[in-house]
Amino acid sequence: MLRPWKLEFEINRKLDKAVYLQIADSIITDIRSGRLKPGDALPGSRNLAASLQINRNTVVEAYQVLINEEWVISKERKGIFVSDQLPALQHKRAHKSIGNQDQPMKSGGILINFDDGHPDSKIAPVTELARAYRQIFSIKAKWQMMGYGDEHGDIEFRNMIAKMLNHQRGMQIHDHEISITRGSQMAMFLTAQSLLTSGDQVIVEDPGYQPAWQAFEYAGATLLPVSVDKEGINIEAIEELLAQHNRIKAIYITPHRQYPTTVTLSLSRRLRLIELSNQYNITIIEDDYDNEFHFGYRPILPISSFPELRHYVYIGTLSKVVAPALRIGYLATKNQELLKKIGSLRKIIDVHGDVIMEQAVLQLIKEGAVKKHIKKATVHYKSKRDFTFSILKKYMTDVADFTLPEGGLAFWVVPKKKLNWDLATAVLLERNIRIIHPKQYSQKDVNGFRLSYGALTEEQLEQSIQVISEVLTSLSQKT
Repeated sequence: MLRPWKLEFEINRKLDKAVYLQIADSIITDIRSGRLKPGDALPGSRNLAASLQINRNTVVEAYQVLINEEWVISKERKGIFVSDQLPALQHKRAHKSIGNQDQPMKSGGILINFDDGHPDSKIAPVTELARAYRQIFSIKAKWQMMGYGDEHGDIEFRNMIAKMLNHQRGMQIHDHEISITRGSQMAMFLTAQSLLTSGDQVIVEDPGYQPAWQAFEYAGATLLPVSVDKEGINIEAIEELLAQHNRIKAIYITPHRQYPTTVTLSLSRRLRLIELSNQYNITIIEDDYDNEFHFGYRPILPISSFPELRHYVYIGTLSKVVAPALRIGYLATKNQELLKKIGSLRKIIDVHGDVIMEQAVLQLIKEGAVKKHIKKATVHYKSKRDFTFSILKKYMTDVADFTLPEGGLAFWVVPKKKLNWDLATAVLLERNIRIIHPKQYSQKDVNGFRLSYGALTEEQLEQSIQVISEVLTSLSQKT
C-alpha cells in the first residue's frame, strides 16, 4: 500500500518527554493542520522506526497512544489510518478567517464510607510539606509575606502552575491567566458568580457533579441537563438545546473522567463541542478534577488545550496530589475581563490566598518531591484499582455491570436490575456501609453508584463489596 506521507520530525532527546510521545504529538499536529487527512495511511512501524533510527517498539507505543486517543484507527492486515470521524477544525477555522472574524460494614469499629473518590491520606507527603512550610516561614524575608498579596495568588506559584499545564497538559497558558483558589469548588463558585447573571442557562452533564450545579444556580442560572453515554455527554442533545435557547452562557463538563460515570468524552465529541462553543460564543467550563492519577499511556489532553477553542475556563486542584486537606485549586482562562471580575470578587470574600503554603508547595515541586509522590501514588492506586476490579469480578459479575477505568479513584457500578435506592442505601447503612445515593448525581432515576477505592484498605474493600453484592442480589430478586 502506498503511504506518501513523510514524518518531518526530529527527535529531541534533551526534552523531558518520552520519544514515543514526541512522535505521537507530532502526528497529531499534522492531523490537526491538515497535512494528514482522514483515511490517510501512516508508515508501517518498521519503516518509521528505520527512518528515525529508533527501536520499532517505540513507534508501536506511539501508534498505541494515537489509537487510544482516537486520532487513528488500526485495520487488521492493512495498517494504521487517520480516523475519518474527526471534524476538520483547522480547515473550518482557516475558511472562516477569510470572511467574518466575529464569528458501613465495620472493620475495627470504622464505618466503611465509599466517598466521591478521595485519595489515601496515609501516603500523602505530609512530612515533606511540613518541612517546606517551616523553612518558608523561617526565611529571612518572612516579613514580606505577612502583608497582603495578589488576589490571584503568588506570581511565582502561578508561573509554576502555568509551566505544569503547558508541559503536561498541552495548554498554552501564562501566569497572568491563572488564579489560585482555596480548592476547585471555590474556583467553580468564583467562575459562576463572575460569568453568569440571573436568567442565564448552563448545559450540564446528567448524571453529574451537583456541587458545581449549585454554584451555577446560586448565580441565578438555569440548568439544562444533558444525558451521558459511553462516549460522554450527548452532543446531538447539546446541538438541539443551542438551537432552541438563546441564553445559554456556558457548558460545564468533566471530559477526562466524567463524574460520576468515569467515561472519557470521545475525541470526535470533544472536537464537535469546540466547534459549537465557537459558533455560539459560549464558554466551556472544564473541570479536570482527576487528571494526575492515570494508569494508561497518558491522560487525555484537556479540551482547553486545543488552540481552536476561544472561550474556556479550566479548573484543577492540587489537593489530591499533595494532601487531601490542602485546599489549593486553580482556574485558567484567556478571558482577561472574566479574570478581572474573579479577582475583584476574590478580594471581597478572601483578600488573597495562603502565600506561605503556596511557597511551600512550590518548593516541593522544585525539589521534585511532588513528581516523586505522583509516581509512587500512581503505582499505589493502580495496584488498588486492579485489586478492586478482581473483587468486583469475584462478587458482582452476576449482579452488576462495571468496567476497568484507565485512571481516577473510583468505579461506576450499574446493577443489572433497577433498584429501589432509598431501600438499598438504608439496608447498606444498617450493615455499616455508606454509598452515595444516586439522587446526588441527578434528579432523574439513575441506576448506578460510584464505588471509590482510594481511601479504603484492601480488607475493607473485599468485605464491603461482598456485602454490597449480597444486598443488591437480595433487592434484585424482589423487583
